[in-house]
Amino acid sequence: MANTVTLSDRISFAAESDQSILEAARSQDVALEHSCCSGRCGVCKAKVARGLTKAIKPEASLSEDEMLNGFILTCCRSATTDVQLDIESLESLGGLKAKILPCRINQIHLLADDVIAVTLRTPPSSFLEYLPGQYVNVIGEDGIRRSYSIANAPRDDGTVTLQIRKVEAGQMSDYWFNRARANDLLRIEGPLGTFCLRKTKASTLILLATGTGIAPLKAILEQLSASPRLNTYNSIHLYWGGRTEQDLYWRPEFSDLQVHYIPVLSRSPEWKGLTGYVQQAALSNDLDLGDAVVYACGSEAMIHDARTQFISAGLAANQFYYESFVSSD
Repeated sequence: MANTVTLSDRISFAAESDQSILEAARSQDVALEHSCCSGRCGVCKAKVARGLTKAIKPEASLSEDEMLNGFILTCCRSATTDVQLDIESLESLGGLKAKILPCRINQIHLLADDVIAVTLRTPPSSFLEYLPGQYVNVIGEDGIRRSYSIANAPRDDGTVTLQIRKVEAGQMSDYWFNRARANDLLRIEGPLGTFCLRKTKASTLILLATGTGIAPLKAILEQLSASPRLNTYNSIHLYWGGRTEQDLYWRPEFSDLQVHYIPVLSRSPEWKGLTGYVQQAALSNDLDLGDAVVYACGSEAMIHDARTQFISAGLAANQFYYESFVSSD
């Protein structure tokens, strides 16, 4: 028998005892915060206000204190009784359903020695509908799946561009960097994830990225440029971290956006700009965190440290949105 899951905004849905709460919500067009769906990123964390749940896979990103205080990961737990969660649904994402679409490689070009941009086209009757910041799974040979953030806001021609970093001995990397050609037929699944612009009263927008984590932030900036009504910020600050100068393969150039762009490098002795960790560079600029919202994308280590440091420095916990890259080959 199905149990009922109720959210703090009074949205409710049925959940079978053998399916995750997140899966149950998605099957009924209720959008909840999520990203990796493997228990590692922590985006789908929720507090149980009432009822009982059961772990159906490890909740790797939860601390012992969080577990003791009633927090769960909705991608890892099922409802064993009626449950009330202290989270809200995401109205802006409710109408977007993930689906699998055929696509062909439109173009491949080199961004850096170990990063390529791949542009994909879907059939004209089946454009991918998504919000800037979201990602897709590319389904390759033998059904192998890899997740990549979309690096552009929606275009009139429906194409999407992915920024892909080479992974040594990686199965999908071997295809992308050695065998992929224009017009190759692939499949994509999406849109996935809930990393996207939210309605906020914050006047300062802080964007943090490491490596190819710049991709969804680039898409969000394109969205703000294309839709001025969404740009309610007095200032926008973009911090992008890499190892050496060749990692900085893109530069924000928006005539209608005032973006304060600060590149940060960690392994370049000749570099004259900021060095070290991107989150520490951002915090060193003494921005007013009481009136800010942060969107961060990059490695799990960067996300965890940035969130901890920004909240300790005065940022409201619910004003830190993130997409962490879970490693795979």
